[in-house]
Amino acid sequence: MKIDPKSIPIERYIAMDIHKHYVVVGGMDPQKEWVLRPRKVRMSRFSEWVLKNLNSSDAVVIESTSNAWEIYDLIAPVVRKTVVANPLKVGQIAGAKVKTDRLDVERLLTLLIADIVPEVWVPPHHVRDLRSLISHRWCIQKQITMTKNRLQSFIHRFNLLPPEGKLFSEDNRSWWEEQEFSTMVRFQIEQDLLLMEHLTEHKKAIHQELACLSNRDPWAKDMVFLMQIPDLGIVLSMTVLSAIGDISRFDEAKNLVGYAGLGAGVHDSGLKHQGKGITKAGRKELRWAMVEAAWGAVRSDPYWKAQFQALKKRGKHANQSVVAIARKMLVAVWHVLSKSESRRHSTDEDLAYKMLIWAQRMDEAALQGLSRQQFIKYGLLRLGAGQDLTRIVRNGFPRRIASSEEVLALKPELNLLE
Repeated sequence: MKIDPKSIPIERYIAMDIHKHYVVVGGMDPQKEWVLRPRKVRMSRFSEWVLKNLNSSDAVVIESTSNAWEIYDLIAPVVRKTVVANPLKVGQIAGAKVKTDRLDVERLLTLLIADIVPEVWVPPHHVRDLRSLISHRWCIQKQITMTKNRLQSFIHRFNLLPPEGKLFSEDNRSWWEEQEFSTMVRFQIEQDLLLMEHLTEHKKAIHQELACLSNRDPWAKDMVFLMQIPDLGIVLSMTVLSAIGDISRFDEAKNLVGYAGLGAGVHDSGLKHQGKGITKAGRKELRWAMVEAAWGAVRSDPYWKAQFQALKKRGKHANQSVVAIARKMLVAVWHVLSKSESRRHSTDEDLAYKMLIWAQRMDEAALQGLSRQQFIKYGLLRLGAGQDLTRIVRNGFPRRIASSEEVLALKPELNLLE
């Protein structure tokens, strides 16, 4: 008879303070008596130590750090319970002015035994991988911005009149070569131009990988619903999905808003009630993606443009209004993901154009046997839209869309959605 691990009583509580080269480990029994005095275990032998010293009746707490997930994966199969603590909230609860490895372990044990550890969600491997790729893109973009700023500084330094159009485009590369600089300055400029060219190619490769990932499990199902939201393209949508991970974690839209740090802060004391700006206490990449999408939506989408103008008429600054739009759009994200809803404010043509852009970003392998015309119709049918739509016209150019019958013959499972 197989024993349910959750039925095993906890006999020891173990806390681990993770460092780069070692882990400080300590343990207590339910009566808060030391059964394992705090000690250092080097990373080189940590996996061996885990297998020899931990057992199925242990509860373990670790703090979330850059290498916490690898530690978690090593420990979780061995022990009764594994908790990953939020280090910021642990610090707020403990409020300690004295910090040592031993005291950190003791504080974590106190919270674990009392069952009040402020936990963080443990993302599965596919979410971790996507978050890592999004973070890598963020670093590449930051380096591109720094390189552009350095090149801009040369223009200001030598009082140059920049050319028309995009300063760093291929068309304006000759402008840089025509300027008279000293040998050393020209060397620096050439280095930065080459660096930006390489970084831009890296960024394009990341975008291509994100486009291909977006139509694979487990992202494809949620991606088609997210693409309904105006100006949530492939990169922003995948950023949102990486941050959310599992939408079922959020029972209400306001919980997701708080997770993004887009909720309004409040000072409420005595007779004083004062609203503040957004908390910014959440995943910054989710907040960034929604604000970026909001800026695009208030320029291009009639519905969100009207919402934006209404907020400005009430006296809000443009930046405040866009943040408010970002918050409303994130509520829409919660609804379309958690309830698989179709968005009411998008026309079939708008949705078809989004599907077209999505299809154009993917290679043939990512399309999984569909042509781009078929993929457009496939996306529309998954949303319950555009059954009779046969073409769209954008920028004066008509584009054909496959028929519903053609796609249903290739994807008969869509009949089950009706």
